[in-house]
Amino acid sequence: MIKELFTTDVYVKVRRNRFEAKNLSTGSGWESSNTQEPFTTDRLLVGQFSAAEPVLLKLTKEIQPKSLFKKRSKVVIQPMEMGDGGLSEVVERIFRELALGAGAIKVILHIGKELSDSEARDMLNGA
Repeated sequence: MIKELFTTDVYVKVRRNRFEAKNLSTGSGWESSNTQEPFTTDRLLVGQFSAAEPVLLKLTKEIQPKSLFKKRSKVVIQPMEMGDGGLSEVVERIFRELALGAGAIKVILHIGKELSDSEARDMLNGA
């Protein structure tokens, strides 16, 4: 479809000082980030936003295939740690803003079990 020329589906997992991302549109494997500056603090998975944002941006660019058109991402972002008792609105916003800062046009924050590729794609495409 024409939509596929301009968008790509991405699944991002957030762990202590590390992002893992997978391009669901291409079916590629998981890629991980390497941070020089830690972004996790004692109380927050992403406590240093200014350190986390460029790392996620670089990772999402790396998993994008070369294309004539600049593709924008639809992203499922999932905190994998430090979520006991749920997330506050502020922390939820941090994850959404991270994905938007990395170029996402649509962001779904998922809290819960790890998703399969098809479950993540279904969430992004409204199924």
